[in-house]
Amino acid sequence: MIYQLTVTQFCKMLNNLNLILDKAAAYADSKKFDMGVLLEARLAPDQFNFTRQIQIVCDTAKLGASRLTGKEAPKHDDNEKTLAEIRTRISDTISYLESFTEKDYAESATRHISQPRWEGKYLTGEEFVLHHAVPNFYFHMTTAYAILRHNGVDVGKKDYLGAIPYKK
Repeated sequence: MIYQLTVTQFCKMLNNLNLILDKAAAYADSKKFDMGVLLEARLAPDQFNFTRQIQIVCDTAKLGASRLTGKEAPKHDDNEKTLAEIRTRISDTISYLESFTEKDYAESATRHISQPRWEGKYLTGEEFVLHHAVPNFYFHMTTAYAILRHNGVDVGKKDYLGAIPYKK
């Protein structure tokens, strides 16, 4: 299940994000303003802007997979300024995630995962996914969505959730 949460689901949501970006670009074009306005937008003065939210979404996905599998993650300089650069970052993250197989995650549930800011503490891989990676990914994904929605981009729950494999 860890593979499905960190590869399958994160890829789906990153692809949904690309579709949401299409709507944001169309909105900016229709209202005759520069897309950079949305990229710099934020919900509160002390909150990260839209671009930084996307950087963190991508980092959470790629670094989560890296920490769970021991495979090195691609590095990004956090210097995206344009929609094209943000799309490249999302695409690079999806490509990295798609390089994994379920076999890569065989030992992930019991792997000890730590970060410098945790001051020597660790989580098991399963705890890391449930208490850090998934909530952090969705926090920043939702905040990015909310920034666009707040600024008038016509996006809704169906855009956020994307295709759902309903059965009959």
